[in-house]
Amino acid sequence: MTQQGFSDNIGREKNRGCFMKREKVAVAMSGGVDSSVAALLLKEKGFDVFGITMEHFPLPESISAGEEAAQVAHLLKIPHHVVKLKKEFKKYVIDDFCQEYEKGRTPNPCIRCNKSLKFGLLLKKANKLGARYIATGHHARVFHDSVTKRFLLKKGKDREKDQSYFLYSLSQDQLSFVKFPIGELTKDKVRAKACQFDLPSAKRPESQEICFIPDNDYVGFLKDRTPHVFRPGLIIAKDGRVLGRHKGIVHFTIGQRKGMGIAAPKPLYVVEIQAEKNTIIAGTEKELYKKELQASSLNIISLPKLRGNPEVEAKIRYKHRPAKAIIKPLSSNRALVKFGKPQRAVTPGQAVVFYDGDVVIGGGMID
Repeated sequence: MTQQGFSDNIGREKNRGCFMKREKVAVAMSGGVDSSVAALLLKEKGFDVFGITMEHFPLPESISAGEEAAQVAHLLKIPHHVVKLKKEFKKYVIDDFCQEYEKGRTPNPCIRCNKSLKFGLLLKKANKLGARYIATGHHARVFHDSVTKRFLLKKGKDREKDQSYFLYSLSQDQLSFVKFPIGELTKDKVRAKACQFDLPSAKRPESQEICFIPDNDYVGFLKDRTPHVFRPGLIIAKDGRVLGRHKGIVHFTIGQRKGMGIAAPKPLYVVEIQAEKNTIIAGTEKELYKKELQASSLNIISLPKLRGNPEVEAKIRYKHRPAKAIIKPLSSNRALVKFGKPQRAVTPGQAVVFYDGDVVIGGGMID
């Protein structure tokens, strides 16, 4: 098994010598340290590299990803292209983000963006510009299994920064065109590499926010676009008792404690959101724990399809510690996931991702 795009391709290039045309790689550049170092590493490996930046949402001029990426590309002496995908980003990411909150769900827009835009439309644009591959600054790894003939997605070496969770929805075809150059590095080594070459992003702090909501005010963002869902409603207990009122279900997510304004002898949490009734169900900490969930839109990477009831480690959100579980297929794209121990705050709209050690088996959306 070899890491696709590095040891195998580089070896072939060395064997053929200077007569071989260098493989062209487009690096999706945001101006951040990870994508900047990804471009640097590929250039050092001898690839024909160019940068490509997605212009997808109108942000303040001071936060122009295109300008920051262009600066890095200039320092690395590589071409840089900007691709306008505002309409597509609105359709596939922003509209979906708003619709999910309307349904009382908590979406993960990065997963949607990766599937449809970065490794979808942006990859197609990169191919038209002559690139064989697209590379990103994700902390993950891609391998080709010579036995199963499948591309495998694996966790990044830096377990604290691993981003394989956000990539579970990629298809075999998409993975065949992907490189993750920093997947074998820790974050500290990535920053050290950036400092060594005096890249402007070397010491820039990481953003913990959704890229199209830079102030992290997602409620204000939704109010501008979906004011109709900010309807007052009831907060009730499991037994139907009215505990209070809310100003719109979009203010809440499963497991939330703050913001309900309820006086109770024990702390209460959001345990369910009933969008069709415009109602929040409040309960105790114990009522937050669930032993199973149903998932849809399954994407299986490491196998042609699920067989039997495989035992896996499952993550129900990005920072969740993987928990032992059994997958019971319900159809070709739906499954029941049963945990060995109840899990806290299973949240519709988030992804459940299945692992076998470092290898991503696949995943789906929590219903």
